[in-house]
Amino acid sequence: MKRSTLILIIIFFVAFSINAQNPIPKKPRILISTDIGGTDADDNQSMAHLLMYNEMFDIEGLVSSPSFGNGSKEEILRMIDLYEKDYPKLKEHVKTLKTPNELRALCKQGRRGNAPIWGYEKPTEGSDWIVKCARKKCSDPLWVLVWGGIEDIAQALHDAPDIQSNIRVYWIGGPNKKWSVNAYAYIAENFPNLWIIENNASYRGFIHDSKKTDKFNTMYYDKCILGAGNLGKDFKNYYDGFVKMGDTPSLLYMMDGNPEDPTKESWGGSFEKMTESPRIIFTRNTTLKDTVPVYAVMEFRFKGPEIKKEVGTKCFVFTIAKQNWDGYYLGNGIYGVNYSPKAPESLSYEITSDIKELNGLSGAFVVGKQWPGKHIASSYKLGDNWYTDKSDPNLFKGRWQGFKTTEKWREAVLTDWEKRWNWLKVPGNRSSQE
Repeated sequence: MKRSTLILIIIFFVAFSINAQNPIPKKPRILISTDIGGTDADDNQSMAHLLMYNEMFDIEGLVSSPSFGNGSKEEILRMIDLYEKDYPKLKEHVKTLKTPNELRALCKQGRRGNAPIWGYEKPTEGSDWIVKCARKKCSDPLWVLVWGGIEDIAQALHDAPDIQSNIRVYWIGGPNKKWSVNAYAYIAENFPNLWIIENNASYRGFIHDSKKTDKFNTMYYDKCILGAGNLGKDFKNYYDGFVKMGDTPSLLYMMDGNPEDPTKESWGGSFEKMTESPRIIFTRNTTLKDTVPVYAVMEFRFKGPEIKKEVGTKCFVFTIAKQNWDGYYLGNGIYGVNYSPKAPESLSYEITSDIKELNGLSGAFVVGKQWPGKHIASSYKLGDNWYTDKSDPNLFKGRWQGFKTTEKWREAVLTDWEKRWNWLKVPGNRSSQE
């Protein structure tokens, strides 16, 4: 064999190994918590992906957990109805796919809306289901993949603290953390030994680049999905068919190699340990001289009159970035609200209240780029199994930390998915990938 030919063969196998899936040791037990049907339609895209690959998982629950918007269990069921229409064609290729009725039986309604300032409230069908699944007598952990609010996890842990050691959590945070800041603060303070991947920005590497007019970006729908059954037709309804799928890295993580090691390279990203989660307490109005780490928990505490109201009574509205947040009476003349910024930027806020000492209070602050950043004395101290986006500057893309740990796998993932979309197409309308 010529030396040049040998070199080409070696290059081919190296390239293949870099992009290939690694076998998973055992089919993982997973439960999906999703805000599908709410304001962000990427959950529908990720649900289509899950349904078309469901044989790879031991699915134990599909929970609707919208901390913001109008997500519902009914939207999960609607997606399963579409899957049912495509199921015969998919089953021709994968005999072990779950039946539509098996999936319907797993659908539960979780909390609608974010938690009050203490982080939990009352059990839901979804949180109870998480507890039930986590308490199963099984040597394998339950992986809870959270695509939206983390309220049902907080509620489940509050109601059944014993499940902490039985679950693994992969959470798509960032904007979801902003809405779920109260639930997150409760978990970080009371369950620091939870095993969790807190993906605040790495997931963004899987979102299409609107400036690239190629098969793996703006042309993926036309090249790979168009004409692919009922799930394919429905896909066009979300971002005009552009692939966003910011929640899909949680699935990909469970499909590629040993999920017990978040530091490894994987389709779902690569992460590093964090020992504390930034928490900053302000007892004054902030100014642009104040800089906080992105994704940090900010506790605003304002002094006002002592009132004859129960602790936890809503007393003011905190408006920031044109969005409103409930502020609460904390007792002894102290009023509070929590906030978590989702991106590096400058923000300003204003308070509206019937309490004259609070009404009209305003402030601003700067959100820094690095997470978790420098040590802050008031931060939550974490255990040995809390992971997050890698802080290496070389893995950033723009302002998004860890972006490149998922971006590098995007074409391999979409190429693999294209094969399954082809199963749903009529003969003669299939791409060359089959």
